[in-house]
Amino acid sequence: MSLVDHLHDFVCAVQLTEAEWRAGIKILTEIGRMSDEHRQEFILLSDTLGASMLVDAIQHRVSDGATESTVLGPFYVPGSPLRRYGESIAVKPAGPAVWVYGTVHSLDGAPLAGAEIDVWQNGDDMLYAVQDQDCPPDHLRGRFVTRRDGSYAFTAVRPTPYPIPDDGPVGRMLRATGRHPWRPAHIHMIARASGHRSLTTHIFDADSDHLDSDTVFGVKPSLSRRVETRVPDDPDRPSEIEVQASLRADLVLEPGSQRPIMDWGRTA
Repeated sequence: MSLVDHLHDFVCAVQLTEAEWRAGIKILTEIGRMSDEHRQEFILLSDTLGASMLVDAIQHRVSDGATESTVLGPFYVPGSPLRRYGESIAVKPAGPAVWVYGTVHSLDGAPLAGAEIDVWQNGDDMLYAVQDQDCPPDHLRGRFVTRRDGSYAFTAVRPTPYPIPDDGPVGRMLRATGRHPWRPAHIHMIARASGHRSLTTHIFDADSDHLDSDTVFGVKPSLSRRVETRVPDDPDRPSEIEVQASLRADLVLEPGSQRPIMDWGRTA
């Protein structure tokens, strides 16, 4: 009922005309027609209006010291392959390799052994695997299990900024309001551990463009990490690293029950 009340208040406040009402119905109809198992234009609309991040902010308040969450995004695919510690998630060349590593801890500092890290990202063509029908389905995604000390690592590629699909009504809305369709470079992560709340988050490249104007409002300063150059004689170079860059992303989970990941469809 609250939604209906607010809708009626909006109609009265702006004195909505019949022409404006028809235009709104037309846009919603087009959004519905564009949405299927591969593309979810309604989620894209929610993301670009800031509604998705507002729901995230309300539902995922975290204690001091816990890693902050952000939106799931439209490119998540459940059932990524389980990969070995340090293994590359790139099935084919997709950009400069980056060693991504860190630890998963509980809020009290205890390492979480056996936690699962579910990751996915785009490549240097700005695409996720689900956007490219010719791409291997497991490209640039995978699941990793933390070791006894809570550590994890995988080889990724340096992500690039990319535009969300803007060939539909959401794109027209962005252009009409003078906004761009770009997202800053990031890697997606979901962390799951027994006895702890699941965490859905991004790790943003601190040197990326569009950090201050993410079209889906998903950036939180605490989630930015710098990609570090690692030469062979670098004393801070992880011992396992064979690539020339690394990114450290420690994750801190809050105690609680795991929440299911809602896969509402993808925007491809």
